[in-house]
Amino acid sequence: MTDIKLLEYLETYLTENRRTRFNKVIKQRTKHFTVATEDVYQLHNTSAVMRSCDVFGIQELNIVEEVNTKSIDREIAMGAQKWVDLNRFHSIKDCIAAVKSQGYQIVATTPHTEDCELQDFDFTKKSCFFFGRETEGLSQEVLDTADCYLKIPMVGFTESLNISVSAAIVLQEVTAKLRRSDIAWQLSQEEQNAKRLDWVKKTIKSYDQIIARYYDESK
Repeated sequence: MTDIKLLEYLETYLTENRRTRFNKVIKQRTKHFTVATEDVYQLHNTSAVMRSCDVFGIQELNIVEEVNTKSIDREIAMGAQKWVDLNRFHSIKDCIAAVKSQGYQIVATTPHTEDCELQDFDFTKKSCFFFGRETEGLSQEVLDTADCYLKIPMVGFTESLNISVSAAIVLQEVTAKLRRSDIAWQLSQEEQNAKRLDWVKKTIKSYDQIIARYYDESK
């Protein structure tokens, strides 16, 4: 359980605008949807997906690095790495198992399978959207494991979009519908408190000294 007194104490070190911003943003966060990227090669693509997760209120991003291991590009992520939780996996099998254990259906985003177009997607189901490598797309393991396939309608000669663009389009569509629904999509109160505490820790300078002072004053 989050130490509420500690949280309130630490928040006194934030500006009023920052406290208000945290409280506003946390109420828009969700784990009803999550995203997984599979061995994305271009660093800027993973960073841009993380940025889209932050923009559209997705709290967790899962990155599979079975072949390609990269760090987040801070300039492209624009600080999103501070606000979005990053789960790293060394195999697609482990990632699939992890998200399934949390009750997510596996949604494979691919333009090659005739199944569900984005506007017809059932957003009421807890879903993890998988995005594949820039040229090869998703692995056969994801395609074989997927509960459904999702595609973005396209009418041009090009049959695919950049992964970061695809993620942004999908997330904008499904989160907009989610927020207009009666589904309980927000984080639980405890999840909100824990995340606020995490954000405060990442924001305050001289955090260790402030914590030491807090416990000294609590004696």
